[in-house]
Amino acid sequence: MMATGEMDIDRIKEIEAKIADLKARWPAHTVPSSMWQELEELEDELKKAKEASPFDYLASDYDAWFNGEGKLVFAIEAQAFQEVLPLLAKPWLEIGVGSGRFAQALGIKTGIDPSIKLLDTARGRGVTVFLGRGEQEPFDNRAFGTVFLIVTLCFTDSPLEVLREAYRILQPGGRVVLGLILRESPWGRLFENKKKQGHRFYKLASFYRHDEVVGLLGQAGFNVERVISTLFQKPGEVEHMELPREGFSPDAGFIVIMAGK
Repeated sequence: MMATGEMDIDRIKEIEAKIADLKARWPAHTVPSSMWQELEELEDELKKAKEASPFDYLASDYDAWFNGEGKLVFAIEAQAFQEVLPLLAKPWLEIGVGSGRFAQALGIKTGIDPSIKLLDTARGRGVTVFLGRGEQEPFDNRAFGTVFLIVTLCFTDSPLEVLREAYRILQPGGRVVLGLILRESPWGRLFENKKKQGHRFYKLASFYRHDEVVGLLGQAGFNVERVISTLFQKPGEVEHMELPREGFSPDAGFIVIMAGK
């Protein structure tokens, strides 16, 4: 499924080992020109790979949230997906898999993300991981039955391009499943305020309204088939599990949208 020219985590580690070996074997002034050229090429390749994601610097704090204040919120969000999982064709891919929390909880076997450190954690959770961005998927056409984007669209540079790539790699009749914090919700308004204050995570995000997401899906060629709403407890007041509700509600902190190709 992976195209030539794309780099996975093993390749990055291989490059780092080769660079360390070259630097250890010769003082710079005695390195043969061919070896020096190889070293420069490897360092350039490694630099491009490591320009991947600001989440590399936030990986440990990001993942720790799921064990702390976000534990119950995560459980509520993951429960909402159970409403649609039986309808989804395999194989499954998660774009923006992060540390693999949702992939592990939902049974998603393959994930892609631009953060090397988060992918290392996801791999430890049993996910087959690929380094890359949603705008340029390293997969063949029609490779997957379902593509998930869970709290990912808000962190992409071009959400429409990501959705178009998801459409490309989906099989005929395949589905995209979005997990979203919408701008009009109480949670979305909270995170928008945090973004304005320069919060280290949310300053990177762009939150969308429900109608904007539906419009983007339509432009990418998808038809919305089902919407699930959950997390009606307000920020700072989450104390118990919730049952998801059918349909869109602006009062819901988390929305699942299933759309077909």
